[in-house]
Amino acid sequence: MTVIAAPRVRRRVPVALGACLLSFAAFWCAQRAAHVSMIDLMVYRAEGETVRAGGDLYALRTTEAHLPTTYPPFAALLFTPLTLLDTASMRTLATAGNLALLVVFVALSLRLVGHARVERVWWVSAAAVWCEPVWTTLRYGQINLLLAVLVLWDLSQRPGHRWAGVGIGIAAAIKLTPALFAVFLLLTGAVEYMRRGSAGPWLRHARGAAVAFAGATLLAAAVLPYDSWRFWTRMVFEAGRVGLVEDTANQSLRGVLARLLHTTEPGAWWAVTAAVAGAAGLALAVAAELRGARAWAVIACAVTALLVSPVSWSHHWVWCVPMVLLLATANRTAALCTAPAFCSYALWWVPHGPGRLELHQTGTELTLSGLYVGAGFAFLALAGLRLSRTNRTA
Repeated sequence: MTVIAAPRVRRRVPVALGACLLSFAAFWCAQRAAHVSMIDLMVYRAEGETVRAGGDLYALRTTEAHLPTTYPPFAALLFTPLTLLDTASMRTLATAGNLALLVVFVALSLRLVGHARVERVWWVSAAAVWCEPVWTTLRYGQINLLLAVLVLWDLSQRPGHRWAGVGIGIAAAIKLTPALFAVFLLLTGAVEYMRRGSAGPWLRHARGAAVAFAGATLLAAAVLPYDSWRFWTRMVFEAGRVGLVEDTANQSLRGVLARLLHTTEPGAWWAVTAAVAGAAGLALAVAAELRGARAWAVIACAVTALLVSPVSWSHHWVWCVPMVLLLATANRTAALCTAPAFCSYALWWVPHGPGRLELHQTGTELTLSGLYVGAGFAFLALAGLRLSRTNRTA
């Protein structure tokens, strides 16, 4: 029986690989047919050019949309090699690199949920490239997959690994949102210390992330002292520079509340709901981690970060890939209900664009433009229910 099964397994891998390459090729053609601008990639290159020219990084306005620099200075340092490439080569390499990162992200996600068979990596990658967050990430030339890979790689290391924390720290130095994973590790260690008098590996992991973040940030400060001072004393507090809060693409609590309340600034409503959601989401992640449910803890933390961030563009939700994979292992009905939210592109079916049409959405339009936030809350609710059932069983 084993002799017969082995050739079948060997055949499944090339078939899955072929399907993935075919899907990627179709995706590449579709992106080119759509004349994607990769506008964020052009911003990254402009940041690198500004660094090389010694210009004012946070006075930069580039592309036809006059987009500003929004990331910490360390990110701009990493973007300087882009200036060595012509535009066509840069776009080609960015697309190829993001497709490779998608495969790595899927592999890490499957390992996280306990199903890391090689052929599954290829099949899932072939499908995942068409979901809206991944499509939009490649369309804009974004770095979401790189950040997600850094975080998942870090959290896949064995406890006490000497590189533990480096991935999270570097990701947070590039973009602040991943810093919530370090907070999650810190809280987990603190709770464990109060319960048992030992913080386990979590505090060391959080310390590693803090050291990596500080090292990258100090390196940027040494190279770009003026820009670093401006960012950490002023720009970090100006969330409005990122874009219009009510934009349909803003799939955070703040964006949903702005559209629901028909206002450009939800103010206290957002502050209160974000605080409650953040506390509840982190508590859930910590509880899951302490019960050995690492996958539920990691995805709960990721979803919480996306919900409470002032702006979470739809392409930031690449974490939908491990979310759906995890749901598929626990509750296939939930996975089948969640996947269409990220694959239907439904949030773009509503009025949006110039004229602030999002401020006049009602009924079904508000539901469609808040699908990702709804899916995030549904995941947290399911994770909490699962955790409570585990507690009762125990």
